[in-house]
Amino acid sequence: MAGVALVTGAGSGIGRASALALLADGWQVALVGRRREALEQTASQSGAGAQALVAPGDVSDPAAVEAAFAATVERFGRLDMLFNNAGIGSPARTIDELPLEEWNAVISVNLHGAFLCARAAFAQMRGQDPQGGRIINNGSISAHVPRPGSVPYTTSKHAITGLTRCLSLDGRPFNIACGQIDIGNAASEMTGRMAAGVPQADGATRPEPRMDVNHVGQAVVQMANLPLETNVQFMTIMATKMPFIGRG
Repeated sequence: MAGVALVTGAGSGIGRASALALLADGWQVALVGRRREALEQTASQSGAGAQALVAPGDVSDPAAVEAAFAATVERFGRLDMLFNNAGIGSPARTIDELPLEEWNAVISVNLHGAFLCARAAFAQMRGQDPQGGRIINNGSISAHVPRPGSVPYTTSKHAITGLTRCLSLDGRPFNIACGQIDIGNAASEMTGRMAAGVPQADGATRPEPRMDVNHVGQAVVQMANLPLETNVQFMTIMATKMPFIGRG
């Protein structure tokens, strides 16, 4: 079921891999992110030409979000799927050592940005004809359990689960499905440090296995291609041997 998708954080990592997978599957895709050059690289790698729309913007900026969604609908006519993916982390710290600026930065992108994009997508999907669409939120393994010193990131990702559940319920009358993909240790710029070693719950620092980020892209395509009467509510995709099952 190829259609029109909007992917946030499409300039690198999971967002780029998912956008490329969707484009390869025949979707028309709006690429949203803060860095135009990175988005243009994604579009160039896809070889999809006019099927890819570069729409730079900061997801934490309401005006930028509205502009990106308006540009998507102007180019492609509708919106069938949002991959609400954009997110940032912060250095590992206990809460008493956490600068307020770091908390605000992470919450602004990971939660406020996800809310703004979901809000814009919901409004478009509710009002279009035929009505409906799908929202896929990037929850992360941290939507289940924390890493040491990860208060802002883990809090934001637990909140994403609440957003997913609310959208799933509120979207029913309007044929809007919402699911969440929880990802663990996909190889990307954001997880590069894991190969060198990251803090563990027992106080040790150890390297962790990672998986090919393209497997995440294929999982997003699988979720996106389901008919709207079927939904993957929660999917966990992770490096098989990472310390999640039995973490701590």
